[in-house]
Amino acid sequence: MPHIKNALIRYRIIDKCIRNKYKPFPSKRDLREACEESLYGSIDGAHICDSTIEKDMYAMREEHDAPIKYSKREKGYYYEDPDFSINDIPLTDEDREALSFAAQTLMQFKDVAMFKQFGSAIDKIADRIELSGEDDSDQFIQFETTASDGGSEFLAPLLEATKLNQIVTFDYASFVSGELKPRKVLPLLLKQYRNRWYLISFDLNKADYITYAFDRMEDLEVLKETKKRPEGFNSDNYFKHAIGITSGNDDPSEIELKVNTVAAKYLDSLPLHSSQKVKEMCEDHFIFTLKVTISEELIREILSYGGEIQVLKPESLKKEIKKRAQRMLS
Repeated sequence: MPHIKNALIRYRIIDKCIRNKYKPFPSKRDLREACEESLYGSIDGAHICDSTIEKDMYAMREEHDAPIKYSKREKGYYYEDPDFSINDIPLTDEDREALSFAAQTLMQFKDVAMFKQFGSAIDKIADRIELSGEDDSDQFIQFETTASDGGSEFLAPLLEATKLNQIVTFDYASFVSGELKPRKVLPLLLKQYRNRWYLISFDLNKADYITYAFDRMEDLEVLKETKKRPEGFNSDNYFKHAIGITSGNDDPSEIELKVNTVAAKYLDSLPLHSSQKVKEMCEDHFIFTLKVTISEELIREILSYGGEIQVLKPESLKKEIKKRAQRMLS
């Protein structure tokens, strides 16, 4: 996909400010606030800084021949050629395609609780590239939609608690019984998997790392109490040997899978895990190896291929796949 040139939108905002005859000679601060208010609905400098505006004006001069000058007397910027406008320089097809793709991606999240504060900004971006008007790309591309955002209201408070090492409490529903039980945990990592959010935490009562699904939480409360993160936890490595959301302290296993040639093409183009390698290639089958933790997600992935995958190693995984296959037959 082409590089997303979101600076192009700022260029046009800067251009509009400089050409505003009712408020001539805008300062650098005026330009920054105009860009930030238009795109993010605020002017506090949290999203755009002065150096960004400086780089934008430099790029406008170099790439679009914008005759931007600074007036020491008026302490602001102006065009040496008063008839110049960057709007006279149209977006290329590549620019428009990149911006359209970016806006459509953002539009997926505008109604998710945590991102609702940016809804107006997303709408403005879409409007500025005429996404809802002339652009008909939605006839040719479909994005994956979020089936459910259950528990998404917990995303912002849990993210803040994770950053500040604050302990949280909530009631959690059992998948089996549906019974709610209280939990008290230190949040360590938020992870999304198949359109659902999960909290990886250190459970203070169980003294262990536990993963909780957002959509099974109720009555979340962030406490003022803080706790130091466990020294042994590393967010970069926690899911190193995992498929899906299941991880933990179990050592990874060496897995060997015998796969027919059709299924092998799927596995080769979309590996189960980054450790996956081809050990053997024959006319009627491939043998893949991977080093992962045996988990429910791994078992379900293998079963999804039906009889096209045979587990060669380890013995424990072979027995589990066989047991489930027998249950399906019965």
